[in-house]
Amino acid sequence: MLKITKHIVYDEHHNPVAVQVPIKEFECLEEIIENHGLARLMEEVADDEKLSVNEAKDYYHSLKQNVES
Repeated sequence: MLKITKHIVYDEHHNPVAVQVPIKEFECLEEIIENHGLARLMEEVADDEKLSVNEAKDYYHSLKQNVES
């Protein structure tokens, strides 16, 4: 398990308002969240129709043309 060093920031009424973490630990958290999101997206499309390489290229080019126009 990832150990997270937390520094809690309090307001003038001693209510917790924020947490500071070292940048290296934050970057690890970011990577974990991104990987989790990617895994969820991959699970969502696992049963979708598979395209051949040529079909995928054609689809990609059609998307690119729609963006450019």
